[in-house]
Amino acid sequence: MSAPRLELDFAGRRAHGGPLGIAVATLGALCLIAVLLQQHALQGQRQGLELRRDALLGAAHRVQSVSSVAGLSAQTAEKTVRELGTPWSQLLVELEDASGDTAGNVAVLAIEPDHTKHRVRVTAEARTLELALAYVQRLRRTDVLHYPMLDSHEVRADDKDHPVRFQISADWSDAT
Repeated sequence: MSAPRLELDFAGRRAHGGPLGIAVATLGALCLIAVLLQQHALQGQRQGLELRRDALLGAAHRVQSVSSVAGLSAQTAEKTVRELGTPWSQLLVELEDASGDTAGNVAVLAIEPDHTKHRVRVTAEARTLELALAYVQRLRRTDVLHYPMLDSHEVRADDKDHPVRFQISADWSDAT
């Protein structure tokens, strides 16, 4: 006789999930779809907020650049008004007349106005120190310049005629 056949099944029978397993799987799939939709919506919202932030930063930058340009143009306008307020024609006429009174022995080399203090610095050259002092005395009699003073002088040893280079500072008035 023979023994009955022995069947070994180590994996066992697989039980299909049945209705409960299908319900859990469906619920999991629905949750996954809901999470993906929510992530997509949040990503769109984030991109919209980034665009809005960039627009606001761009507007703020434009406002700053416009105000800085306006500030520069205001500074330029103020500087121009100050320069136009300098009585150039009167100053130049007085300096030229004073030079003519010294028989042309004084040459004006530079004129540097200080608009905020209403002061002018004149650099000139004369043949002698006496002529330079006479030039300063002549400028004291003008209506435009007030308190002309000899600031400095030097004898130019590098020139064969040894002229005197000197600097004068004076206040000016706007109206004569």
